[in-house]
Amino acid sequence: MKKLSARRRHPLAALVVLLFALAITGGLYAAFAPTGSAQADAGQSSLAIEQGKKLYAVGCSSCHGLSGEGTKDGPSLVGVGSAAVDFQVGTGRMPAQQPGAQVPSKKVIYTQDQIDQLAAYVATLGAGPAIPTADQYAAGDVARGGELFRTNCAQCHNFAGSGGALSEGKFAPSLDGASAKHIYEAMLTGPQNMPSFPDSIMSQQNKQDIIAYVTHTNDGAKNPNYGGLTLGALGPVTEGLFGWIFALGALIGIAIWIAARTPKAKKS
Repeated sequence: MKKLSARRRHPLAALVVLLFALAITGGLYAAFAPTGSAQADAGQSSLAIEQGKKLYAVGCSSCHGLSGEGTKDGPSLVGVGSAAVDFQVGTGRMPAQQPGAQVPSKKVIYTQDQIDQLAAYVATLGAGPAIPTADQYAAGDVARGGELFRTNCAQCHNFAGSGGALSEGKFAPSLDGASAKHIYEAMLTGPQNMPSFPDSIMSQQNKQDIIAYVTHTNDGAKNPNYGGLTLGALGPVTEGLFGWIFALGALIGIAIWIAARTPKAKKS
């Protein structure tokens, strides 16, 4: 006991215990502390949010409020998510040129990096749908997508995605040239007059199938229209109108021409 007590009182005992404790602390920190890449990602994310906040203050706050709470000129952005920002700004619909029944798409004024920064900031205002990854809107089944499109989308966008008029000056835009990512985001967020189709209502696979059908229909180089002139692919109403105005009009004109050149019978 005396030897053990003597060892405990050794002048270097406290130093040994301290070094041992520091070694354990350092090992635990190395094991559980975030890696350098994680710290770098966190730093980049914070920088993107800060830059997005500055862009928002200049280009969006006048309509949507300084904190995204919304005003009489623009809806609240709390909870819309980054996907809604990527769609609205990435298609040129926002910032809007002027108020109206519906905001049309136009030339995009922000770069993709700036759009990502705006989306990162708006995402901090409230939880919402995130920007989809490439595997989420990958190619699907064209035939099944056509069935889903005709059931859920053709009422507004027309069976070929050519768009159509709605009530009170609103309209369903044409899907010609729309990217797969933006189509997925539109289904996910339901912009303007369109209903939303979250995964609880329409599965990711169903969305992929619809995108496959729309891109297949719009690809005129690979899928030419063997039926001839599409007349805007607006359906039988357009075709009937064309028939009545031009085809029937041509027949009437021919009948008049024949009647004018038919010699009149002489009276006996």
